Amino acid sequence: MYTAKGKVDQGSLLDQYLPLVRRQALALQVRLPASVDLDDLIQAGAVGLLDAFNRYDASAGATFATFASQRIRGAMLDELRTRDWLPRSVRRQARAMEESHRRLAQLLGRAPDERDIAADLGMPLAEYQKLLNDTNCGLLMPFEEVVAAGGEPAPEQAESLTPQALLEAFEDQTQLAAAIEALPEREKLLMALYYQEELNLKEIGLVLDVSESRVCQLHSQAIRRLRAQLL
Repeated sequence: MYTAKGKVDQGSLLDQYLPLVRRQALALQVRLPASVDLDDLIQAGAVGLLDAFNRYDASAGATFATFASQRIRGAMLDELRTRDWLPRSVRRQARAMEESHRRLAQLLGRAPDERDIAADLGMPLAEYQKLLNDTNCGLLMPFEEVVAAGGEPAPEQAESLTPQALLEAFEDQTQLAAAIEALPEREKLLMALYYQEELNLKEIGLVLDVSESRVCQLHSQAIRRLRAQLL
């Protein structure tokens, strides 16, 4: 990764670690609004990779790949924070959606479908699905920054918890497994494809025979179902 003059060969560095940057970008993209471009995340991650190389200290004990992963993700999150990508009005609607999920599940004795929730919120189905896209956000801050020491996530913080973070927040893994098992079959399959098989949006869309945008909607809805049960 060095030139003959002992300087960093940025081209070689990027070639070697670009797959890591891309994996990090894909992991964020599925939990973000469709307006966030994958290439922008990858570009920000590449900047984080170069920063990681300049800051890496082997004596600290961590491998370069582990250290670089943190810097890459941090650079992507910094890029997202500069965009103000989720307005307060959308956050309010997101909380209303989650409360609707919780209320209808208790009332109906089953997981409410999209039409149930759209009707409960007093909006057309298409508008509800657009809102799912707009609020398809994930864990955009390190978990330690989201959860107060010794406590559970606050409501507004809990909006951003992914299944992995939910697993860390709640020691009872059986409860989380049961919540996932209770998801509608297509959403349960989506979660397995994304979090276990690590397929990207396009690949999941091909398996489910839906568009990438629809994958985002289903992912957002599945996450909200889990939070409604666990939080």
